[in-house]
Amino acid sequence: MDRLAQRISIAHRALETLAELPLGSSADTVIRDAAIQRFEYTLEAVWKAAQLYFRECEGIDLASPKSPKGVVRACYEVGILTEAEGRWGMQMVDDRNSTAHTYNEELAKAIFSRLPEHLALMRRLLEALGRNA
Repeated sequence: MDRLAQRISIAHRALETLAELPLGSSADTVIRDAAIQRFEYTLEAVWKAAQLYFRECEGIDLASPKSPKGVVRACYEVGILTEAEGRWGMQMVDDRNSTAHTYNEELAKAIFSRLPEHLALMRRLLEALGRNA
């Protein structure tokens, strides 16, 4: 299996761990916090797969700056994401950045409520990368 296919596969597996949780419903704090943790590592796997896609398939090196926002921006610029999806992708990265650095109960609730949309966007992005790879 080539590197890109392997990265996409890893990202799909991470995505499925997030998808198996009850998102968008009222959940206890353990489920909510587990979902947020799974969201963090899933987004990490997805953006790194996209970064490799750009290097191998588009000839674009996004290694500098090493940033998920740069990858989301590039996905919009080449037409993988729509403008609305690109804006949501930026929100998704902001959410991941917020959860990675501090814990705040109200922020955790807000991010948890957005996880179904984040999941859908990451799923769509991985499908597009798989089709175009």
